[in-house]
This record gives sequence, C-alpha cells and structure tokens, in this order.
Amino acid sequence: MVSIMILEDQKKIDNTVGSRSRINLAYIAGFLDGDGSVMLQVKKRPDGKNKFRFMATICFYQDTRHERDLYWIRKVFGIGYISKRNDGMTELRINGYSQVENIITLLYPFVRFKKSQCKSLLKACKILSSTKYKLLKEKQLRKVVKYILEIQNQNYVTKRKKTEEELLKIIGLTP
Repeated sequence: MVSIMILEDQKKIDNTVGSRSRINLAYIAGFLDGDGSVMLQVKKRPDGKNKFRFMATICFYQDTRHERDLYWIRKVFGIGYISKRNDGMTELRINGYSQVENIITLLYPFVRFKKSQCKSLLKACKILSSTKYKLLKEKQLRKVVKYILEIQNQNYVTKRKKTEEELLKIIGLTP
C-alpha cells in the first residue's frame, strides 16, 4: 500500500518538479544515504497527560568546516534547524510527522542504502499523522513499535537500543 502511495507521490513530483530540482533531490538523498539518518523514537515526558511522545526525525551530519551544504539543504526544504556539536560536527534536524513524511516521499525514489528505514518511517508517519494519539488503536501502536524496531535495527547507534518489551512498556502496552 505504501509503495502505491509512493508511486502516486512520485508521479506528482515528476509533474511538478523540474529536472534541476530532481537533481537536487537526488543529491540530498545521496547525502542522507551517506551522512544522514532517519529516526523514529519514543521520548518519555515527565509532564503532560501522555507520559511519552513519538518523534520522527531526519538528520544530516557534516564536519563543521563544510557545513554550508546543510544550510543549502535547509533552504531547499524550507524547514529544519541547524546546530553545532562540541565534537566539530554540525547537524541539520527535521522533525514532525508530516514534514518528515513529505521529505522522505520526495527523496525516496533516489535513496539507495536507507530504503528500508525510509519505508518504515513513511508507514509510521502515515499512522501518526492521520490520528491524534488518544485515538490510536492498540494495533496501530504495535505497528509503530514494529517500525521503530525495524529502523533502529538498521541504524548505527552508540547507545543501547530499546527492546520491544521496553518500548511497549513505555507506551503502556504489555507484550
């Protein structure tokens, strides 16, 4: 189903995006494949009604000496924030289900190495952006957890990854 939606979205892109813009999208997708990551996380919240929130993120990393490309990517999409880290790296982060879904849909035809992560992130964003959290069914929440696990299993992370049981406990579901 997602692949059909991606194909439909691609037809819209082909009709509305000029060849120069397609070249830019291909370049940005290559950048994402090499120096970027896609993430779907569960963040604990000490305040508010919900004790957690889901967070969808696209992140591009670059040595601070060469950060100007990150500003260009931000300008192309018109969204995101750039921060300089203490380790000499600069990163561009784009958050939000709809924003991430739109950008991944644009980049998807050009992504090569992170195709499976992007596909899982697209599926999760479609679920999370279509319904308020309170109205999500248990089945939908379990699917989102499945997508988190698929993405994190493909990503390089320095911290220990959360298990399915830990994720389900955080969102109030038991295995």
